[in-house]
Amino acid sequence: MSVGTLIEVVGTFFYVAILARVILTWFPQVRRDNPLVLLIHAVTEPILGPLRRLMPRRMTFDITPMIAIFLVIIIQRILLAAIG
Repeated sequence: MSVGTLIEVVGTFFYVAILARVILTWFPQVRRDNPLVLLIHAVTEPILGPLRRLMPRRMTFDITPMIAIFLVIIIQRILLAAIG
């Protein structure tokens, strides 16, 4: 596997994990102690947690997942451009 492919796979993984976390919020009946839910939270919280601390508290809804996805895409593109 080339470095470029690895960067694409990791970036896509984070993108999908963040999107899955957003979708999980639409289904409050899903148990939070489900192993898949715990995995999604463990993977995404290191990205979303610091962003939430930077966001103003007066916002009506949480836009940090959208910002995180943009950051993942930007970092992915910068890394891909850097390796050629």
